[in-house]
Amino acid sequence: MIPLLAQESTTGWTIGYVIGIVVVIAVVALVVPILMLARSIGNRASEINAGLEDAVTNTASLAELNTTIEAASTIVAGLKRGRARLGG
Repeated sequence: MIPLLAQESTTGWTIGYVIGIVVVIAVVALVVPILMLARSIGNRASEINAGLEDAVTNTASLAELNTTIEAASTIVAGLKRGRARLGG
C-alpha cells in the first residue's frame, strides 16, 4: 500500500511540472516574436530618423519661399510698369 501512495503523490508533482513547462514554452513562443519585431523596428528607426533629417536639410530653403515670392512680385510689378510706360 505504501508504494501506491508514493506513486500517487509523485504523479501530482509530475503533472504540475509538465503543466509548468508547457506554460513556460507557450510564454516564450509568444514573447520571442514580439521581441524580434521590436528589435526590427528599433533597427529601422535609425534609418527612418536619418531620412527625416535629410528631408529637413533638403527642405530648409523653403522657409525663404515667401521672401522669393515677394521679390518676384516686386520684379513683375516693375516689369508691368515698364511695359505700360513703353506703351505695351
